[in-house]
Order: sequence, then C-alpha cells, then structure tokens
Amino acid sequence: MTELAVPGTVLTTKQIEELIPHRWPMLMVDRIIEYDEDAKRIVGIKGVSATEWWAQGHFPGLPIMPGVLQVEALAQTMGVYVARQPAFGARIGLFAGIDDTRFKRIVVPGDVLRLEVTMDKLGSRFGRGRGVASVDGETACEATVSFIIPGEGVLR
Repeated sequence: MTELAVPGTVLTTKQIEELIPHRWPMLMVDRIIEYDEDAKRIVGIKGVSATEWWAQGHFPGLPIMPGVLQVEALAQTMGVYVARQPAFGARIGLFAGIDDTRFKRIVVPGDVLRLEVTMDKLGSRFGRGRGVASVDGETACEATVSFIIPGEGVLR
C-alpha cells in the first residue's frame, strides 16, 4: 500500500516516525519538505491545530503555542536530519543546550509552522544547529540547539 503524500513532501509523518522516536502527542513535525545534505539543511512543517493537547490550557480562550514546543519542533526536525546521516543508527540525541533563543511572533491554531534547521556542527557524539520557525515568512522563534548523542544502548 502506498502512503499518500502532499506534493513537495520529502518525508511523510510515517517516514519521520521511522527515523525519530517521538509519537503523538509529542511529535511536533508533520512532514519534511526540503532536505539538502550538502548544505546541511532541512525544512519541516507543523500544522498547528485547535485540537493540540496544549491549546485548552495555554491559554483558555486564547490558544498560543508554547515557545518551548516551538524549540522542540526545531529540535525534532534537526533529529530527522541527524537520523538520515550514516552511522547514527537508532541512537537518540538529547538536548545539551538551547542558546540565542528569541520569540518574535505568537503561533496559534490555523498557523503552519515552517521549521528550518541548518547544521553548524555534527560529530559522532555532539551536534549543533541553528533553527528558525516561521509563519507566512515571519519569524516566530529562532534558536541555536546543541545535543549530545549517547553511545549505543545507553538509553535502552
């Protein structure tokens, strides 16, 4: 059976789930629309819905996507990039740092969050990239995310 994909999709949700361990309600990237290994760049999309688990309580009557979840969405997009690189296998990256973070626009249900990450460094146990989350070309969140990659079997 072939999975239906939106035109321009590089990776579907199902394919993303084969690369990173996140699942609903914590999967924060719906699809990958660009992947350029030479440029060390990846772009994901997150459709923000009124049925998101956080929408009723953050804030009642005025649902605003928490900034920390925007950073998580960038980190998961970065995780997809890393998982596609040779020699990483099923190892899971863990946050090592979140630096130079700015929030410039609120994100609300109905928005489509574009998640662009460019890798600065990627070694066998450490990586760092710059992420920008935007809506309609307007920056919502930007951050430099660093992570460590534990050895095989550390988290299992």
